[in-house]
Formats: sequence, C-alpha cells, structure tokens
Amino acid sequence: MSLDLDVSFAARRPWVPRRGQFRLWAEAALEAASGRYALSVRVVGTAQSRRLNAHYRHKDKATNVLSFAGAGRAPDGCHYLGELVICVPVVAREAQAAGKSRESHWAHMTVHGVLHLLGFDHERPREARKMAVREIQILDRLGFSDPYV
Repeated sequence: MSLDLDVSFAARRPWVPRRGQFRLWAEAALEAASGRYALSVRVVGTAQSRRLNAHYRHKDKATNVLSFAGAGRAPDGCHYLGELVICVPVVAREAQAAGKSRESHWAHMTVHGVLHLLGFDHERPREARKMAVREIQILDRLGFSDPYV
C-alpha cells in the first residue's frame, strides 16, 4: 500500500501534529488495504469548521473532524479517498475534557476520519460497534489506549 498524503494548515494553535504523524496514523487505518491511495488533510480553525459543518451537515457549530469522500478509483489505479477537515480548537478542547493527550486524540480523529472514507459509519448501533472496535485495534497498534474509556 502506498499513500499520497497532502496536509495543509490553516490553523496551528494550540497544537497540531506534524505531517509524518498524520501519515503514520492514516497508513495504520489503511493497513489492510492494498494499492495506491490519495488523501488530503486540512487543519482548520473554529470558523472554517463551523462554516463547513453548517453547509454540509446543517449543524451550526464547529466539529472535530469532517470527512469528504473522494472520487474513488481513477483509471491510473489510484484510489482517491477524499479529504479530512480537522478543527484544532475542538480537538484540543475534547482532549482536555477527556483527560487525554492531544496526540492521542488527533490520532483518533485521523483514524476515525479515514475509516469513514473507507465506508465505516456509526449511525446505527451495530455499525458504531464495528467502527469502534476497528478504531480501538488500530490505535492500540499505534500505542494509544482505548479512546472510548
């Protein structure tokens, strides 16, 4: 499996991971996949997250991560997964409120978003359990504890 990863930063405070960390976490979520993949990660502030969440999900508030599906498999064989938009202040607040490190919560949000782009969802209880189990397994392999405890 190979990953073409584009990371852009529209916000960097209070703390954001390095590009290499995003790559590690995204590749871990894609571990069972084979082939070439392309993924964009956009790191944003509260205002941009709120605008996107209001426009696409009709929720007038900033959110931790939004996943936008990509074009899928291209003729050249590359699978365009899509884009993750992760909000710095929301992730920082959630990590602090849960007593978790920022790094572990960023890893969780990245894995969570990539799993959404792979077709996982949590709208129904059975789907939510399946997705949570997968997240826990991936994060455990990365050295992070269960994000749901």
